[in-house]
Amino acid sequence: MDLVDLRAVVADPELHGDAAIATARSLDRACRELGFFRLTGHGIDPALIDRLAIEAQAFFDQPDEVKAEVAMSTAGAAWRGWFPVKGEITSGRPDRKEGLYVGEEHPSDHPRVEAGTPLHGANRFPPGPLGPTVLEYLDAIRPVADLVMRTIAVALGLPARWFEDNLTAEPTQLFRIFHYPDLPDNETSDEYGVGTHTDYGLLTLLLQDDQGGLEVQRPDGTWFDVPAEPGVLVCNIGDMLDRLTEGRYRSTPHRVRNTSGRSRLSFPYFFDPSWDAEVVPLPLEGSPPADDGERRWDGASVHAWSGTYGEYLTAKVARVFPELFASVRAGRGSGDPGSGDLR
Repeated sequence: MDLVDLRAVVADPELHGDAAIATARSLDRACRELGFFRLTGHGIDPALIDRLAIEAQAFFDQPDEVKAEVAMSTAGAAWRGWFPVKGEITSGRPDRKEGLYVGEEHPSDHPRVEAGTPLHGANRFPPGPLGPTVLEYLDAIRPVADLVMRTIAVALGLPARWFEDNLTAEPTQLFRIFHYPDLPDNETSDEYGVGTHTDYGLLTLLLQDDQGGLEVQRPDGTWFDVPAEPGVLVCNIGDMLDRLTEGRYRSTPHRVRNTSGRSRLSFPYFFDPSWDAEVVPLPLEGSPPADDGERRWDGASVHAWSGTYGEYLTAKVARVFPELFASVRAGRGSGDPGSGDLR
């Protein structure tokens, strides 16, 4: 997996210089060949990363009944808060992880909150320092996401700020903290920490601890382990960037199995199109590759789909939290979040 140093782009955020353009070429190669790459030189304070890990571990070390005080089921359509081990479903099987779902802080008078739009609302943080630290981390990683998307824009022959001007003026930002416990049968179970899937949006920036467990599928169908390097961001492109490029950049299947003998923490940040954006293919040169819908966990083609990104995301999240989705839908009547395509 390619290792890309972002320092030239941090120093030249409009990508005018040769060094920044060379970084764009490196990113272009990584996105075309695998759809995953490792990122250094991002500039996020290591002390902030350490605090985030320490405070997250302290939260997950508590009994379930304490964590349940901020359960997702108490957040309604906002879908924020804690869920227990095996409370999320991927590829039709429960995941061997627990997690805390976070998003942008939306005030109660935000139009989408008032409308009951899924994934909008206030966060459900536990008492203590974790919530403020998470929000501080989100403030630190958002500029990194913007810079990576500028680099990708230049790699595709677009103006550096094309995504900001057309798709991410008000991006959908979601953040997760996942804890993969050391269950005694992790190595032999047919359940994964996270089952095989692709990510939904534009870009994922993943922070890991030193335990490992992330596996990525190569184009030939084989799998390999991603190095566990604290402080190095593992980046992968999502379904919407696959759709934009008509498959020139692939959203690559990946999964997690924790066989380290210890608990594992990971911190994925999802940087996605604006909620109401319609994602249509870019006018790129050359013929696109064949559709790869058959190898996806749900068999669905990102190129056959149409609609807004919010509809796409709602449909996907509804499939990984079916019981929560059903309860929210029951409470909303005709205005439920299931009005889109739930294939």
